[in-house]
Amino acid sequence: MATKKTLTGADDNLFLPHFCEVPTVFFGVLVTELLAFVFVLVPLSQTGYDWNYVKQNLIADLAMVSLFMQWITLVSLALLCLVRRWLRWLNNNIVVGLISYLLILMVTGGVSELAWQFNEYLLSTELTWSTTPHQLFLWRNLGISAIISAIALRYFYIQYQWKKETEALASARAQALQARIRPHFLFNSMNTIASLIRFQPEKAEQAVVDFAQLFRASLADAKTGYVTFQEEVALCRQYLSLEVLRFGERLQVVWEIDNIPENALLPPLCLQPLLENAVYHGIQPLPEGGIITVIGLFDGKYIQLDIKNPFVEAQSKHQGNRIAQQNIHLRLQAFYGTEAKLSIQTHADTYQVVIRFPYKS
Repeated sequence: MATKKTLTGADDNLFLPHFCEVPTVFFGVLVTELLAFVFVLVPLSQTGYDWNYVKQNLIADLAMVSLFMQWITLVSLALLCLVRRWLRWLNNNIVVGLISYLLILMVTGGVSELAWQFNEYLLSTELTWSTTPHQLFLWRNLGISAIISAIALRYFYIQYQWKKETEALASARAQALQARIRPHFLFNSMNTIASLIRFQPEKAEQAVVDFAQLFRASLADAKTGYVTFQEEVALCRQYLSLEVLRFGERLQVVWEIDNIPENALLPPLCLQPLLENAVYHGIQPLPEGGIITVIGLFDGKYIQLDIKNPFVEAQSKHQGNRIAQQNIHLRLQAFYGTEAKLSIQTHADTYQVVIRFPYKS
C-alpha cells in the first residue's frame, strides 16, 4: 500500500497566523475600527456629552483616528506577512513573539511620528491629538500598541496551542478507533488459504499476499494520515478477492465509481469495513448470496459513497450494534468535522450505508 499523505504544511509549527490571508486582514481591520470608535468616544466624558461638539467633531476625529490606526494595523500585517517565512525557521516561539512584538512597536512609532508631522506642518487641523505634546503623543501610542499587541500575540499563541491539542486528541482518538477495526474474516481466510495450498497453490499465494496487505493496513499507524481513494479501493478489491474464494458466485460486486477523483483523500479503512459488514450481514446469511453495489457521486465539492447490500427483515437481529459504522463515523468527523456524514437507510430488501465527506486532494 502506498505511503499515506498528510495535509499539514511545512510551517505549522509557527504560532503566528498567515497575515496575508483575507480573513486575518479583515479581522484585524474590524478590530482596529472598533478600537478607533472607543478612542474617539472617550473624550465625550470630558465635554458633558455636548451634542453640538459631537456633530461638529466626532465624524472628523473618527475618520482621522481610523485612518491613523488602520495604517498601523495594515503596515504591521504586511511586515509580519513578509518576515513570517523567515520566522518559521527559528523554532522558538519566545523569540518569534519578541521579534513580532518589536516590529509592531516599531511600526507604531514610525506611523505615529509621520502622522504628527503630517498634521503639524501640512494640515494644521485641530484634532484630538493636536493639543497633546509631541513626546506624550508618541509614548501614549506606543503604550496602547504595546498592550494591544501583547494581548493579540498571546491570543494567537493560545489559539495555536488549542489547535495542536485538538489535533493531538483527534489523532489519538483516530488511532484508538482504527485499532478496533479488525477483519472478522481472519480465521475464515486462514482456513481458505490452507485449503488452497494443496490443490491451487497459485491462488493460495495470491490470497496470502492480499491478506498480508489487508492486515498491514489494519495495523497501520493512524495519526493524521490519509490515503487516496484509489488506494482505498485497491484495498477493498483485495479484501473482496479473498471473500470470493469463500463464497464463489454467491458474492457479486458492482462498482459505479468512475466519476470519483482517484486522488481524493480520506482516512484509511473507511470503505473496507463497510464492505466487510455488507458481506457478513448481507451475503453470508443468504443461501443464494446477492449483489453488493458501490455507487460514487461527486458534485465538485463533496464525495458521496453509497454501499448497498441485500437485507432480509428476519436477519436484522444479526446486524449487531453497528460498531464499525459508528467508528467510521467518528473517524470521519475527527478528520473533517461536521462536514462528514454517515447515514443508514433500510428498505424492504436493501440495506444502504451512505458516507459523505469533502473533496480534498
